[in-house]
Amino acid sequence: MIEQPQTPRIDGIHHVTAIASAPQPNLDFYVRFLGLRLVKRTVNFDDPGTYHFYYGDDTGAPGTILTFFPSPGARRGRLGSGQVTATTFTVPFDSIDYWSQRATSYGFTALAQPDRFGHSVLRVDDGDGLVIELVAAVSAESTPCTRDGVEIPAEYAVRNIHSATLTEKQEGPTAQLLTATMGFRETAREGNRIRFEVGDGGPTRTIDVLVADPSTPGGLGGAGTVHHIAFRTPDDAHQQRWQELLMKEGHHVSPVMDRNYFHSIYYREPGHILFEIATDPPGFQVDETPETLGSALKLPQEYESMRGRIEAALPAITVPTAGALAESY
Repeated sequence: MIEQPQTPRIDGIHHVTAIASAPQPNLDFYVRFLGLRLVKRTVNFDDPGTYHFYYGDDTGAPGTILTFFPSPGARRGRLGSGQVTATTFTVPFDSIDYWSQRATSYGFTALAQPDRFGHSVLRVDDGDGLVIELVAAVSAESTPCTRDGVEIPAEYAVRNIHSATLTEKQEGPTAQLLTATMGFRETAREGNRIRFEVGDGGPTRTIDVLVADPSTPGGLGGAGTVHHIAFRTPDDAHQQRWQELLMKEGHHVSPVMDRNYFHSIYYREPGHILFEIATDPPGFQVDETPETLGSALKLPQEYESMRGRIEAALPAITVPTAGALAESY
């Protein structure tokens, strides 16, 4: 029997999952341009004819992971209220010029944003229009960052997810869930942006709520939009306690779902954004070594008997290495 903690923990962001169109341009942007590592290639558990890509740091640590369901021909979504409208990664201080020049050289538009809570921010949308931001908020490391053969100087390399922006029609109900239930606290305000942090705060432990203008339309799902955001919790015991607490408060919470690399529960916050609470274990190294992460297609056990059919139906891809962008860009 699982011994449940009295006060379960949220330790920040576990991952963000978004929708893409063609898989190869998605790989090119996140591996070749942004310098993330493809730490797992698998399929959508609910639709094995669709890839599920996980990008992150060298080991696939929680808090570094951005995942995608790429579906060729997927219609473009619309950003709006009731969505995660930006995923922000941490980069070292004084690296914004490097990323702006890099974006230009790869054919992307880099837009400098107003300083946010004292830090420089750059926006670079991916090929589907998903909003990716880079915030210069950490010191540079001396260790070179080489992922999937793409080397970016250590003084510029992406470190982890810094924060995510939730665009809401109303501040109150979402703020109440974050603070009264999930353990976040409000730490700052700038205009219509409210910052919430959990634990020690800082990168991976930060959520911004952006209160939308009343005329802002609701978001529509599709390529270039976030499907859900996952918060990390230490283990199954903490997750079970979260499930009980959320249900007691009247939230409709899913059963625990085994995603092979973590266990998940899902519920919608008051603004209708899909929230997930995911466990840290077992992690992405449960079926691959650190050296081989992302090198092979991994299937849930129930689909192994269909491997040949699934592999034949999935689009051919090439994990990028150093060099020019794929012709699809």
